[in-house]
Amino acid sequence: MARIALIIPARFASSRFPGKPLAPLAGPDGRVRSLLEWTWAAAGAAAGAVPGFAECVVATDDIRIADHARAHGMAVVMTPADCLNGTERCAAALAGLTAAPDIVVNLQGDAPLIPAAMVAAVIDCLAADPGLALATAAVPASAAVLAHLQSDAAAGRVGGTTVVCSRSERALYFSKSIIPHVAPGTQPSQPVLLHVGLYAYRPDALKAYAAAGPAVLELQEGLEQLRFLDAGLPVGVAVCPAPGWDLIELNNPTDTPLIEAQLARRAEETA
Repeated sequence: MARIALIIPARFASSRFPGKPLAPLAGPDGRVRSLLEWTWAAAGAAAGAVPGFAECVVATDDIRIADHARAHGMAVVMTPADCLNGTERCAAALAGLTAAPDIVVNLQGDAPLIPAAMVAAVIDCLAADPGLALATAAVPASAAVLAHLQSDAAAGRVGGTTVVCSRSERALYFSKSIIPHVAPGTQPSQPVLLHVGLYAYRPDALKAYAAAGPAVLELQEGLEQLRFLDAGLPVGVAVCPAPGWDLIELNNPTDTPLIEAQLARRAEETA
C-alpha cells in the first residue's frame, strides 16, 4: 500500500487576502472557526476515508499560522519564507515529514469544501498512470458557480481557476480566465471545468519542480501547476462529479459569506 502524506500549505502574506488562513468562518452551528481549521477538518475526513494516509501537516513560514495550528492540534512543518507557491512549499516540507511518502497530497488551505471522495479520485488518477508527474481535480461548473466566475471577471476580481483537457483527461491549460470562453448570458456547449485546489504528486516530481524555477506563464497567470506543463510533464485531471454543494474557494474577502452558505449546505447534504 502506498504511503500517503497530506500537506496543507498556508501563508499569511496573500496579496488578495492577507492573513487568509486565520480568517473566521461561521459554521452551520454558529460556531466560528478559522479557514485553516475548516481545511484541517477536510483533511481529516480524507485521511479517514482513504487507505494509506500516514500523516497530515500544515506547511507554513509564518509563526502566527504555526502557533494557531498547534493550538488547535495540528502538526506543523516550518518551511522557508521564499517559497513561491504551495507546490514549492510542499517540496520544502518533504524533509520535515516523519518518513518518506510515495504520494504527496496538497490540499490548498483556501479550499475547505473538498470532499474526501475527490481526494481519493486524485490519488487513484496518479496511481493508475505511472507517466503522470501529478494529478489534480476538476468539476463541471454549475450555473451558479459559472455566474460567480463571470461576476468576479466583470468586477475585475480574480476568482476561481478553470482548466481545459485532452480527450484522455490530461490538462492542456489552466487559467484564471474562464476557458473555454463563454459569452455572458449563454450556456456553454462544453462544460466549463472548475479546477479544484487539490494535487497529488510523486515526490521526485515535487523535487524536480522546485529545482526547475518558475516558468513565464506560471508567473503571468499566477498558477503554480503551469510550471509542470511548461516543462512538458503530463498532468492528469480527475474530472469528478460536483458534490451537493458549490466548491467555492476563499480567494477574496467577499467570498466569506458564500463559503459559509456552502458549509451549511454541505452539512444538510451529509446529515
